[in-house]
Amino acid sequence: MAWTAPVITRELKPLATLTGDERTLVDGWLDLERETLLWKCGGLTPAQLKRRCVEPSGLSLLGLVRHMAEVERDWFRTRFAGERVGYLYCTDDDLDAEFDVEDADAEADLAAYLREIEACRRVTSGRSLDEVSIDPRRDAEMSLRWVYSAMLVEYARHNGHADLLRERIDGATGH
Repeated sequence: MAWTAPVITRELKPLATLTGDERTLVDGWLDLERETLLWKCGGLTPAQLKRRCVEPSGLSLLGLVRHMAEVERDWFRTRFAGERVGYLYCTDDDLDAEFDVEDADAEADLAAYLREIEACRRVTSGRSLDEVSIDPRRDAEMSLRWVYSAMLVEYARHNGHADLLRERIDGATGH
């Protein structure tokens, strides 16, 4: 049987927890956004995940997964935590290489995305949202709170793209 992206059940924790400390809420919302991207990919074949179906855009669901793996790594690990982990898909010459999915391995890329999320959870675990680091690309201070905010904005935008892509692939809708 051919591989398909796992179907996941999203945990709607932030919707059930209307009160709580800020860290619990931002972690919950970020996890929901991560789960939403995976949910949009669930049950699709590699060919469907690679399909670029909103002309003239080159976006695909797999490209979005690869992009968000790069973004997670860049903001949390490289910029905030100061790790020297490099790119997953991009190069200094091609900062959009994650969207080139023609020869990509969908199963490996989804696994890489999940590993990156776990690595980002490890670097943020136990750290205060007020903790400040120096963004090496901007040579400016930024708080972990700011990074979470940037990530939520990034996911919100790209999960909107994922909605359109999924609907064009097989008609599935939902949020």
